[in-house]
Amino acid sequence: MDYKEHKHVVVIYPHPDDESFGAAGTITRFREAGVPVTYLCGTLGEMGRNMGSPLFANRETLSEVRKKELMDVAKVLDIEVIMLGYRDKTLEFEDRDGIAEHLRSYLANIQPSLVITHYPGYAVHPDHNALGAAAVEAVRRMEPGNRPILWAQAISNNRIEALGKPDIVIDTEPIFDKKVQAIQAHRSQAEAMIKRMEEASDHSGEDEFRKRMRYERFYIWNFDN
Repeated sequence: MDYKEHKHVVVIYPHPDDESFGAAGTITRFREAGVPVTYLCGTLGEMGRNMGSPLFANRETLSEVRKKELMDVAKVLDIEVIMLGYRDKTLEFEDRDGIAEHLRSYLANIQPSLVITHYPGYAVHPDHNALGAAAVEAVRRMEPGNRPILWAQAISNNRIEALGKPDIVIDTEPIFDKKVQAIQAHRSQAEAMIKRMEEASDHSGEDEFRKRMRYERFYIWNFDN
């Protein structure tokens, strides 16, 4: 893949850490090629259950903790972050058209050649599915001649059965250390998740973590259907 063929990439996910677990390797590839990347982050993830392991955040402080972690990741990945200001775990109840138009306004200003988001219906979390659907609609509303390519990331267990094999597979092995650095910067979320991987696997924590995180997979959205 020639990453340099793109002029600007916009990543749209709902939570701080979605960009690191889901696309840090892909983002790194684009940045290595000199392509600007902007992350439109839907919420502060303030209703998340993880608060560090051992605990160092609480329900009152978690939003600021996660915002600070995301700003640290922005430095690691060398990306611009724009906070959209929605409330965690409420995106499925927001007006879909309103969110789509909000996103479209950013896209019209940035004029990206590629948008990366969650695949609606196959992204497990209601916030993932809702913001993914709004992102797809936002891109759909753009003039076909100015419409960016859209890569949708499906993470549900039935994704292959329902959607087939992904169109884009990014092997992050050569830059996996950068992905790990980005994930670990989300300390409040990553420590507990990595610990659960260690406890649920017969492999070492590092091996299981690498197995799950190495490949980043996307489907190219077809706007003609």
